[in-house]
Amino acid sequence: MKILVTGGAGFIGSAVVRLAIGRGHQIVNLDALTYAACLDNVAAVENAPSYSFVRADIRDRGALDTVLANHAPDAILHLAAESHVDRSIDGPGVFIDTNVMGTYTLLEAARRHWETQGRPDTFRFHHVSTDEVFGSLGATGLFSETTPYDPRSPYSASKAASDHLVRAWHHTYGLPVVLTNCSNNYGPYHFPEKLIPVIILNALAGKPLPIYGDGSNIRDWLYVEDHADALLCVLDKGRLGESYNIGGENERTNLQLVQTLCAILDAKRPKASGSYADQITFVTDRPGHDARYAIDPTRMRDELGWHPSVTVEQGLERTVDWYLDNEIWWRALQTRDGVGARLGAG
Repeated sequence: MKILVTGGAGFIGSAVVRLAIGRGHQIVNLDALTYAACLDNVAAVENAPSYSFVRADIRDRGALDTVLANHAPDAILHLAAESHVDRSIDGPGVFIDTNVMGTYTLLEAARRHWETQGRPDTFRFHHVSTDEVFGSLGATGLFSETTPYDPRSPYSASKAASDHLVRAWHHTYGLPVVLTNCSNNYGPYHFPEKLIPVIILNALAGKPLPIYGDGSNIRDWLYVEDHADALLCVLDKGRLGESYNIGGENERTNLQLVQTLCAILDAKRPKASGSYADQITFVTDRPGHDARYAIDPTRMRDELGWHPSVTVEQGLERTVDWYLDNEIWWRALQTRDGVGARLGAG
C-alpha cells in the first residue's frame, strides 16, 4: 500500500512512518515542519527506497493537489494537527486554522483525487483524532464510539469539528473514510512540552516537577508504538464510515504517573541524595482541566482483534531508557518555542 501520512515528522506520525516502512508499505510523508516536528524522528528510514518526504502545509490546496497527482496514494493517514491543550488556551486561532480549515482543505483535495482516480473502493481516508472530543468523565464510565461529543478546550473543540467534517464528507460525497479517537500517547520522540518528557527532563536537570492542581486528573496512557500498530490495523481492516476508540487500558492519575517516573529514574540514574520525587511541585491548575479520560476498547478488540501490548510500567521504563540514551535528540529541541515555559495558565 502507498500511504500519504500527514504530520509524519511529528511524534505519532513518525512512529507510524517507521512502523509502516518496516512492514513494506510505501510512505509519502507530508509535513509543514512546524515547531513540534523533527526530521530526526524519521532518520532511521529516510534512505529507504519506499520513503519520500514532501514539505507542505495541509492548508495549501495547490501543494496538496500536486502531491496527490504526483504520488497517487492508495490511502491518506491524516495526523497533522496542533495538539497541545495548553497552547490552544494561549492561542486558539492556529488550532482552528490548522485542525479545522486544514482538514477541510485536505478532504477536498482527497475527494478530487479519489474522483479523478475513478472513485476506487480500495481508497481510504483515515482521520486520527482524540478522546478529548468526548469531554470529561466522572469516577466511573468509559468513552465509547457512541459517546456524545462534549469538547472542553479550544484544542478538543477544533478536533471535534474536524471529526464532523470527515463524517460529513463520507455521508455527502461518499468519500471512503475511517476515524480513530485515541487516549494520551507517550513514548520515544515525544516533543518536550508534554507531561512525561517534561518530567523526565526536569528531573535530570534538577528542576521542579510541575503537576497541575492536586494531581488527581486521570488519563488512559497509550504507548505510541502500540498506537501506530492500531492505526495501521484500522486503515487495513476498519469498516467504512466507522470510528474506533484506541486506548491503552492503563488509567493513572497524573501524580501516580509522575511518582512512577521518579521511581524508574531513581533506579536507572540515582541522585547523589534523596529521590527525584522530592522535586515534585504542585502548580496552578490548567483552566477547565478535564477530570478523567478512559476508553472502552470493545470495538477494536471484537471487530479487529487488536489490543495494546505494552503496560504503562513497561512503556514508561522504555521511554525513560530512550530519553537517557538520546540526549542529543532532546538537547537540540530545548531552544524551540515554548519548551521549558509554562503554557496555558489562562
